[in-house]
Amino acid sequence: MTAVLHTWGQTLTRHVHLHCLVPGGAFSATGQWHPAKSTYLFPVRALSRHVRGGFVSRLRQAVAAGEMCRLADPREIDRMLDTLMGTEWVVYSKPCLARGDTVVDYLGRYSHRTALSDSRLLSFDGESVELSYKDYRDGDQRKVMTLSGEELLRRFLLHVLPKGFMRVRHFGFLANRCRAQRLPAIRAAIGAVQARPVAIMPTEPGTTGHPQPSKPFDGFPCPSCRGGRLRVRTALAPKGRDGG
Repeated sequence: MTAVLHTWGQTLTRHVHLHCLVPGGAFSATGQWHPAKSTYLFPVRALSRHVRGGFVSRLRQAVAAGEMCRLADPREIDRMLDTLMGTEWVVYSKPCLARGDTVVDYLGRYSHRTALSDSRLLSFDGESVELSYKDYRDGDQRKVMTLSGEELLRRFLLHVLPKGFMRVRHFGFLANRCRAQRLPAIRAAIGAVQARPVAIMPTEPGTTGHPQPSKPFDGFPCPSCRGGRLRVRTALAPKGRDGG
C-alpha cells in the first residue's frame, strides 16, 4: 500500500488528510498471487470507524507513555479524545482506475507541488496580497481573496510538514526493506496465473476435443447490480490546471 499525506486546501487553511493506494490482491507466503474477486474492498462506514478507533487508541497509548507533553491535564486529554471518538470521521473510497498512469498523475499532484503556486498570486501592494482560489461550495467558481503578508505566510507554513513526518510512505510488499525481493516474485506469480493453461473439458459427440478459445474481455462487473458490465469507451484528459 502507498499512502500520501496531504495538508493543504484551496484557501490555505489546514486540511490534513491521507490518500491511500491499496493493491487489488495479496501475495501469499507460498509465493502465489491471489487477485481480488471484484472492485469491492470493505464497507466505507466500517473503514471510517476503524481508522478513527485505531488513531484515538494510539493517541491514548502515547498519553500513557508520557509522549503527549503539550497537554498536562489528564481530564483535558480525556475530554479531547472523547470528542474525537464522538465525531464522524470521513473516509472516501472509490474502485480501482483502469489506467495506472492516471493514478500516478493524480497522486503526483499532491506529492510534488507546493500549497500555493505562483500563478495564484495576483497582486501585492506592500501589505496585502491578492490570490485566486476555487470555491468548491459555490459551483467551483474562481474567486479572489485578500490576505495580509503575515497571514499568508502563517497559512503557508501550516502546510510544511513537521520534522519526522514523511509525505509519501510505502507499506507491505512496497516497503523499502522487501520491495527489491517481493516485486519480482509478485510479477512472476501474476505471470504464472495469466499463463495458466485452459482445462480441456470432456469431449462430446461431434467435437474435436480441443479447448474453446477464451472470450474477449467484456468489461468490469457493475458494482451496483452485478449484472451489467462497465466498459471503458474513451479516456478523458484532465482539465488544464493553473495550480488551483
